[in-house]
Amino acid sequence: MSDEKRVKEEGTDKISRRNILKAAVAAGGVAALGFPAIVKAQGAVPMRFQSTWPQKDIFHEFALDYAKKVNEMTGGDLKIEVLPAGAVVPAFGVLDAVSKGTLDGAHGVLSYHYGKQNALALWGSSPAYGMDANMILAWHKYGGGKELLDKIYKAIGANVVSYPYGPMPTQPLGWYKKPVTKPDDFKGMKFRTVGISIDLFTGMGAAVNALPGAEIVPALDRGLLDAAEFNNASSDRALGFQDVSKVCMLQSYHQNGEQFEILFNKTKFDGLPEKIRAIIGYAVEAASQDMSWKAIDRYSQDYIELQTKDKVRFYRTPDSVLQKQLEVFDQVEAKKSAENPSFKEVADSQRAFAARAVKWDLDTNVSRRMAFNHYFAKSAAKPGAPAAKAEPKKS
Repeated sequence: MSDEKRVKEEGTDKISRRNILKAAVAAGGVAALGFPAIVKAQGAVPMRFQSTWPQKDIFHEFALDYAKKVNEMTGGDLKIEVLPAGAVVPAFGVLDAVSKGTLDGAHGVLSYHYGKQNALALWGSSPAYGMDANMILAWHKYGGGKELLDKIYKAIGANVVSYPYGPMPTQPLGWYKKPVTKPDDFKGMKFRTVGISIDLFTGMGAAVNALPGAEIVPALDRGLLDAAEFNNASSDRALGFQDVSKVCMLQSYHQNGEQFEILFNKTKFDGLPEKIRAIIGYAVEAASQDMSWKAIDRYSQDYIELQTKDKVRFYRTPDSVLQKQLEVFDQVEAKKSAENPSFKEVADSQRAFAARAVKWDLDTNVSRRMAFNHYFAKSAAKPGAPAAKAEPKKS
């Protein structure tokens, strides 16, 4: 090859590379042919979420906490904005809204979708065969629950990606005009609950009305309800239960293993880069643990505040009521399983996981009651360190 020809070819090659680089920069892309990344992705991807909780509820705060983690972990490539319940759709309407793309995502609980498929309520809204909420999440991730949930959502045509997370403590039996002393106290009672707990309390004789969180206290105040359950000391106090009732019953099997759910519109989720989808999933797990820690701190503080400042009296639910709940749920489970193959499939899977997980837990973990009594029994009786009263005498 002549020197003149070599010079011409090298010059053409330099020009071609220079033009390609300029074009890549102008297009905001990354140059091919081994060039380093020059321009980052074009701005943040916005996502509009709605929670199913009033803005003042700690649950809405949990939703904001999750969004903050994702927004920061993606370095601003994704920007989730969380609106409170009712901002776009009613609290019970988020599944449809996310599926249709009206919302990009939502924060709530699976029992709110009970009307779509009653098997969804088994993610926490039941005695859960003795499992607590963390065990339910273990079953979901490692015991086949995720696959069953995906199957159910696909069957009902829900275009969503679901992440159950955030194990909740055992929920109270609820707020009443006077202490509950026996199962028959529920007969004729106008009571608020949701999910499969509707069937459980109906089986105990109550007239049940399913209401979202923001509507419960006004209904109690107007006499439309005689009693209600919601969730925990912090949420209940923020919603104002202490203004309409001074009696709260602790411990129940109706929702002793519930957790939250983070929903994404599947079409929008699938369109995200793989790296962002991975961050979303790991942020769920990080938020799940952080929520547990925050709940312990805040719930325990508000539990004391309810007693010392708001003069609420707490009672432990009588064993006779707890036993009745289990017996009624057995009937509910049998009926729903006969009517709905999906319900039976989920219930059977949970029961098999619980048989070994709960036994392991009971055999392995020491009861905290003895240690608490050893260190705090005397001080717990003093003002400023209240404890729940023993269950009322049975009449």
